Order: sequence, then C-alpha cells, then structure tokens
Amino acid sequence: MKKILLSLIFSSFLIVPAYSLGLNVGISGNMGVFHAEGEENENGEKSTEDATGVAGYSSVFVEATIGERFAIGVDMVPGTLSSETANNDRKDKTSTETPTSVTNKVKVDFTNLNTIYATFNVTDSLYLKAGAVSVDVETKESLGTGSTYTDTDMSGEIWGIGYNADFDNGLFARIEGTFMDFGSASVTASNTDNKVSLNNLEGASARISIGKSF
Repeated sequence: MKKILLSLIFSSFLIVPAYSLGLNVGISGNMGVFHAEGEENENGEKSTEDATGVAGYSSVFVEATIGERFAIGVDMVPGTLSSETANNDRKDKTSTETPTSVTNKVKVDFTNLNTIYATFNVTDSLYLKAGAVSVDVETKESLGTGSTYTDTDMSGEIWGIGYNADFDNGLFARIEGTFMDFGSASVTASNTDNKVSLNNLEGASARISIGKSF
C-alpha cells in the first residue's frame, strides 16, 4: 500500500505544472475507538480476550495541493497512546520444582503514529481520503518470570471522508471520519515459550482540524 501511494504521489508531481501546487499546514483533535483480540500462548495453552478502548489525541499535518482536486500529505501524532495495565496471576510453569504463583503486568504504548495519505475533492467541500498508516508498539511489562517482550511495529491502511470549509486569509476548518486497519502482530517472551499476539487491530476516529493554506 505504501509503495503504491508513494508512486502515485511522485507521478502527480511529474505531470502537474509547478504553478498549480500549494501548501496546507494544520493541527487536528482526534477521538478514536479501537478494537483488537489479544491472544496469549503459554507452552501451547492459549487464552484470548477481546479489548476495546477509546483514545483522544492531537496530530499535526502538512499537505501539498495539486490543482483544485488532489492533495497528498503526512499526518503525525507527537504523543503516546497507552493501553490500560493488564494484571494476570498464574503458576510459573518454567520451574522444574513445584510451580509458584507469579504476577504478570503488561501495558502497551503506541508511539510514532504516522499516516501518509492522498485526498480527492468530490465537490468543492466534500473529499475522500486513502493512505497508509504505521505505529510502533512498545511493551511495558513486569513479569514474575523475569522475562521481557520485544517491541514491534504495525502498519495498515486508512480510509476516510471529510468536509472542508474555507475562510478568509487562507484559513480552513475540517471535520473528518476515518477507518484504520492495522492487521496483526505478535511478540515472544525472552526466556520462556510465552507468545502474545494482537490480532485484527482496527479503529474508527473522528477529527476536527484547523489550518492555513499558502
């Protein structure tokens, strides 16, 4: 998806005269609902749990406009989105002696949530949006076994529709709704056979943006 989108972007710059290019910069306030299925595989014993979370966050974006209909841009979330801490008390099966009770605490931080996208104006105000989204997944764990999980990253697609209103002096405001599909990812503990998977991470978000055109 990223390679296709980048190819379209560079092709557009080659065929559109320089005088029709413009620049938009802005900031957005976002509210998103995310859902995923978590799965833990401990020595072949699997347990699953569905999780849904709501997150509010801000982002900044920069766009290059191409004529009156097209734009390509980059949207970046400067902060961190954190999950709730999951606590799990269980028997330590890694010991050759009598299993002992251990407490595992795991939290996940999502950082560097970045989007590369293109928009197409269906009318003067209504536009469609498509792009590629990526995020780093950092595990913050305290495991009774002493093991740790490695960090990973996820990438996927984003689709949306929005409404743009232009004002004097190049100012504009937008409302937008998007759907994100990150796919799945998994991490394995450093000194056990434990494996944790995050499956079918999806999200829907609404945003309000303000910005300026140059």
